[in-house]
Amino acid sequence: MSALKDLQKIQAKNNSLICLGLDLDKKRIPSDYSKTTKTMFDFACQIIDATSDMVCAYKPNLAFYESLGTQGISLLKHIVTRIPDEIPVILDAKRGDIGHTAAHYAEAMFDVLKANWVTLNPYMGYDSLRPFLEYKDRGVFILCLTSNSGAKDFQLLMVEGKPLYRIVAEKVSYWNKDQNCGLVVGATVPDQLREIRELAGDMPLLIPGVGAQGGSLEKAAINGTKNFQKTAVINVSRSVLYASKEMDFAQRAREELAKLNNVINGLRMRNAPPTETDSQSNTAETPETA
Repeated sequence: MSALKDLQKIQAKNNSLICLGLDLDKKRIPSDYSKTTKTMFDFACQIIDATSDMVCAYKPNLAFYESLGTQGISLLKHIVTRIPDEIPVILDAKRGDIGHTAAHYAEAMFDVLKANWVTLNPYMGYDSLRPFLEYKDRGVFILCLTSNSGAKDFQLLMVEGKPLYRIVAEKVSYWNKDQNCGLVVGATVPDQLREIRELAGDMPLLIPGVGAQGGSLEKAAINGTKNFQKTAVINVSRSVLYASKEMDFAQRAREELAKLNNVINGLRMRNAPPTETDSQSNTAETPETA
């Protein structure tokens, strides 16, 4: 099965578009769990056990583990192993380098760290992405229009009458020969999110920026899925992962996810197209009076 179909399958099973970022920060983890990589692993395991039926993916950001040295990489590998096989792992690495180097990055992300998806930077062009795309059963989310304030420095520049992010979306759509590409688009730019959703066709969108960065969950869900007709993954991290610094952290994380899922599924119900039964009911003729 393809990476995209695996993602769609777990979204349907768990009735969730939410991806939970596993960005372990010692300064924010409850103190009893921040002392060693072993206790950090215990923290992550409790989060996973409490939330695995409520998410469609987990997204560890590689920087949080690299900063811990070799022990951090070992921690990441153990956490990925602990995630249920049916739930995709999106490794947020933002890699992008010349072809020979990129081949080693792809091997590290997919073969060593066992990611199902990885985030990539397209600035160096197609040859920097090709080694990742050659893994046809894995997926790549390519940076298109990000949620940080510095996105305007390059991504909004006009090139031959088009904003650069639009050119990126069109290029990635062309490269998506094996249906294993997606785009990263921030929730903080809802109008452009709607525009890129149209350009993306059937490619999935990874949408960061909800919660701590101020993006609207409702607009991300509606615009990112084209009223629930297309595939999107909405990432949340700090607002759920660190919902509590007390010993109830796992339960509080679950409660926060439940709130997010309820909002999205409420929107889904209100925006669902009419069923055949509804149509028949609305068009039925009223009986003639005598």
